Amino acid sequence: MKILHLISSPRGAASFSRKLGNAIVEKLQEENHDAQVKLHDLTNKPFPHLEEVHLNSFFTPAENFTPELAEAIKHSDEAIAELMDADIIVIDSPMYNFGIASTLKSWIDHIARANKTFRYSEKGPEGLVKNKKVYLAISTGGVYSDGPMKAYDFTESYLRAVLGFMGMTNLTAYRVEGVNMPALKESALQKAIDSIAL
Repeated sequence: MKILHLISSPRGAASFSRKLGNAIVEKLQEENHDAQVKLHDLTNKPFPHLEEVHLNSFFTPAENFTPELAEAIKHSDEAIAELMDADIIVIDSPMYNFGIASTLKSWIDHIARANKTFRYSEKGPEGLVKNKKVYLAISTGGVYSDGPMKAYDFTESYLRAVLGFMGMTNLTAYRVEGVNMPALKESALQKAIDSIAL
C-alpha cells in the first residue's frame, strides 16, 4: 500500500490539520505494516499558480512543445504521476477564509487536466483517477460541520466536488473543530483523533 500525505498548512508542527493528518496516517500504518508513505509538504515545495505558459502546455501536443512548454508542464506531470502511484491520499487542509489554502488549490490546478485525470465523453464528464481512497484532515477555528456556520464551509464541499469530478469519490473527512473557541480548543484535537475509524 502506498500513501500520499499532502500538507497545505504553513504552520509546521503547530498545525492542527497536520496533527490530525499524521494521526490518520499512523492508524493506516498500524493496520498496514508494509505501507509506504510519501510526504509532500506543499508549503515547502509549492506548485506555481497557473499562468499562461502552464495552460498552453496543457493543451499543446507534446510533439509541438517548445523548451518553455516542456519545462512548464513538469509540475503537472510530476503531481499526476505521484497521485496515480498512490493507493490512499491523505490531505491536510486548514480552513482559510472559509476555503482551502492557496497552496492546495495550486496543486489541484495542476492535477485537474482534461484527458489525464478527467475527460468529457458523450455521456458527460468522467473521472479518470479511480480506485483511490481519500481522507481529509480539516481544521477550523470555529465549528462549521453543523449549525449556523455550516453555510460558510467551502472546504469540505469543494474538495469533495473537485476530487470527485476526477474520480476520487471514496472520500472520508475528519475534522478538528473549534481550535480558537475557549470552550472547545482544549479537547478539539483529541476528539477529532478519537473519531478516526478506518
